[in-house]
Order: sequence, then structure tokens, then C-alpha cells
Amino acid sequence: MSADVESAIFELLAAKVAPSKSISPEEVARAVDPEGWRRLLGQVRAVARGLARQGRLVILRHNKPADPEDFKGVYRLRLPAAETQSEEDPS
Repeated sequence: MSADVESAIFELLAAKVAPSKSISPEEVARAVDPEGWRRLLGQVRAVARGLARQGRLVILRHNKPADPEDFKGVYRLRLPAAETQSEEDPS
């Protein structure tokens, strides 16, 4: 099931028009299991933390990168390339 969650994360992010756009964990869970999405939220968090540790994903809190080892509450997910671009291009 974690492979399904990982696939859903990257498919949803790829579908965003701008690379700087983020997705919610709820969107991911609903994409994997529209009926039982609530029970997947913990798994989405776990997969997102693993991907963030690998540098493949950025976890956002208040639209700022969060430490994957120490974040609580509402969060969003974004590709790391968007973070690098916004830091390099001040416009």
C-alpha cells in the first residue's frame, strides 16, 4: 500500500500546473482510496516523511519547509525543485 501512496503523491504533484504548487495529504489519501481515505492519513504522513528524508519531497508547514523528523499539525507536500527555484530566483 505504501507504493500506492508514493505513486499517488508523485502523480498528483505532476498534475499541478506550476511546480511550486503543493498538495494536501487528504488529496493523496482520497486518490488511493476514495471511500476509506481517512484511515490512510497516517500512512501518507509516514511515506511523506520517508520521501522527505531522501530529498525527494518537501513537507511544508505554514508554506515553509518543515523538518520531517519534527513537524506536527496541518502540512502540505511539494517537490523539492520548486523550493530550489524559489530560493534561486528572487522574482
